[in-house]
Amino acid sequence: MAINNAEMLRLIDSISRDRNVDKESLFSDIEQAMVSAARKHYNALDTDEFTSEVDRLTGQIRVWRGEDEIDLDDLGRIPAQTAKQVMIQRFREDERASIYNEYIDRVGELTTGMAQRYEGGSLVVSIGRAEGFMPRSEQIPGEQHQPGERVRCLILDVRDAGNQVKIVLSRGDELFIRRLFEVEVPEVAERIIEVKAMAREPGHRTKIAVSSIDSKVDAVGACVGVRGSRIKNIVDELGGEKIDIVRWNESSQILIQNSLKPAEVVEISLCFELGRATVVVNEDQLSLAIGKRGQNVRLAARLTKWDVDILTPAEFTKSLDVLEACLKTIDGLDEEQIDKLAALGVISVFDLEEVGAPYLEETLGMDEELAERMVETASVRAKEVAEEQAKEKEEAERNRQQEEAQRASMPGEAQAASVLGAILPGSQSGDIVDMLENRQSEQADEAAGEEAATEEEATPDDAGNAEASGDEAAEADADADKQTSTETA
Repeated sequence: MAINNAEMLRLIDSISRDRNVDKESLFSDIEQAMVSAARKHYNALDTDEFTSEVDRLTGQIRVWRGEDEIDLDDLGRIPAQTAKQVMIQRFREDERASIYNEYIDRVGELTTGMAQRYEGGSLVVSIGRAEGFMPRSEQIPGEQHQPGERVRCLILDVRDAGNQVKIVLSRGDELFIRRLFEVEVPEVAERIIEVKAMAREPGHRTKIAVSSIDSKVDAVGACVGVRGSRIKNIVDELGGEKIDIVRWNESSQILIQNSLKPAEVVEISLCFELGRATVVVNEDQLSLAIGKRGQNVRLAARLTKWDVDILTPAEFTKSLDVLEACLKTIDGLDEEQIDKLAALGVISVFDLEEVGAPYLEETLGMDEELAERMVETASVRAKEVAEEQAKEKEEAERNRQQEEAQRASMPGEAQAASVLGAILPGSQSGDIVDMLENRQSEQADEAAGEEAATEEEATPDDAGNAEASGDEAAEADADADKQTSTETA
């Protein structure tokens, strides 16, 4: 087993530098490999019987069996192959441990890598001397990366999976947005502006609540930047994902109001027992508050940690009226207790059924029997209200289907007016319907005018024809008279 000591030292130095592995670990690996080779040569089972040492300066390798030194030239080809395999295996283990130790400390950091390929929906990204993978669940929906494309992502997790290190990357996690703000907004990185809460639906919309510890720094303005320069960079990195920056407030009512912007809120009723916020908005603000497919209110609920219900003033008043009418049928319950329930955020028979009798006993100071009677009465009324709401929903759905069927059978302009009437507010839709009717009337008048003009043009010819017919009749009469006179003579 001939070994070039200088070449071995050069290779160890190169491996240690390129793969970031401790040089001492590599020397230990060689020593362990030589012990394995000696055991293989002598068919020994006791590992303590053999020892090995590598001189760190000269690279000389020495092996002992007990106190007797073994000549390396006596070891044959098979022990040498064994030593090689052991060294390769140990080197790979050291490299894997080095990668794990390096990246486990970088969990939660931003990194920029190079897209390599897709494997089963997961994107493989080269980051430094390792490869990470981005599962489909951590990708932004609709985003597609080409091989060789630079990808900015978050190191989400690092796992030691036996024979390899799995580095999980993400672009869909909320922490990815936070790190982007730290990069683009220096005040966030310096902790002058604090990100208090965040809610995100990757690829669609993000709401982020911020506050400033410095009264001279406007948290929202600093995050937006001059003419939106800072937030634009973040939006571009996310492929156009909408970002709502919300001003944080310790008051839950103000925070919920801010989180629902740009919708204007009329009133907010909080029920701390249920963790529910009932938000009242005007009819024209309802769709804005709810958002497309409920996205705005859903993100606001996740941001504020409240279960948010959106109602119109009419629905809110109706709910209170039903609750009040239900409770007035119970003996021993006064107006003050009913008003206190509403102040506590219990605004419907459903809420009263959900909070339960023990809560009523504690907050209203009533006896157990009365509290249970209230809950039982509310439960019965809640079932009735649920049935009524189901019927109203069915009726509304039936009317909608009938209107669609009617619109489908209408002429083009009337159908357009009907569709616009369903989309636009009443006054605007009425104006458009009137406009279409006026247009139809004008077209009818124009048609009538054209017909009248045609009749006027035809009148002189008809008069000439009538005159010609009269002359012909007079001549015929004169000829008849002449013929009669001739016959008489």
